[in-house]
Amino acid sequence: MARAGLNAERVTRAAADLADQVGLEKVTVSAVARGFGVKDASLYAHLKSLAELRERVAGLAMAELADALGDAVAGRSGRAALTAFADAYRDFALAHPGRYAATQLNVECEGGHRIVAACTALLRGYRLEDVDAVDAVRLLCSSFHGWVTLEAADRFRSGRPMGESWQVALAALDGALRSWGGRAGVPGG
Repeated sequence: MARAGLNAERVTRAAADLADQVGLEKVTVSAVARGFGVKDASLYAHLKSLAELRERVAGLAMAELADALGDAVAGRSGRAALTAFADAYRDFALAHPGRYAATQLNVECEGGHRIVAACTALLRGYRLEDVDAVDAVRLLCSSFHGWVTLEAADRFRSGRPMGESWQVALAALDGALRSWGGRAGVPGG
């Protein structure tokens, strides 16, 4: 164990890297142990189960995504913040598919709270708070997740260039966020 220099952080990073290479669903304790050239039992000194390993990967991935989103939004507001946030989200998801899959796990962690904080910062520029902000976050998350999932699966093969469609989608989201306060057509609005 000492010769491999294992610790919980190193095991988690190795699992996250492996997830990006082969997919989160293929990450096992055995596969990570093989990467270190040790037996599975060596990893169990640092974690209890595969479920814990995946939760650790999710926490790491959410922290990394939160860093990217927070950096993207810093000093920006409105459309500039939305575009920077969306680009950072998309770039992370496409560059780190296994880590991105881990961010979709239902794990309570500090990184997840920081992602919400970055979303909240983005929405301040649109003067959306409380229930409106919750609804807007759900719209943005589902839009970005749907986009990157379809793009990663190569579902956008024909038509105009991807970058142009992405900009049109962001312009539509910006328009929706700017007009949110009118609440036209919203029950109770």
